[in-house]
Amino acid sequence: MRKPRDFDADLKALEDKARDLKARKVEQLGELVIATGADALSADELAGALIVLAETKEAGKREAWAKRGAAFFQRRSRGTAQAPDRDAGSAQTQPGGVQPTPGSAGEA
Repeated sequence: MRKPRDFDADLKALEDKARDLKARKVEQLGELVIATGADALSADELAGALIVLAETKEAGKREAWAKRGAAFFQRRSRGTAQAPDRDAGSAQTQPGGVQPTPGSAGEA
């Protein structure tokens, strides 16, 4: 005879995993803000820019932003492969990431 399945334990394990995934998502979002140099913006500026991005429905703009983001991550992955210190890698990418970002958000 098979042992009955403990659904409560399974549910608790899934809840724990979901909580861990949410925490990791928040942490990665913070790392992204820092890596792009957006941490130099005020919370109001950053929120406003994100709202504009979320409200934009134009496929061309969204595709251009996606390409720019992909290029950022490709540059960043090459930069971190050369420099094992994560903070040094983000400092190198900040000047390139900070200057164009406000102009792009303003154009949206």
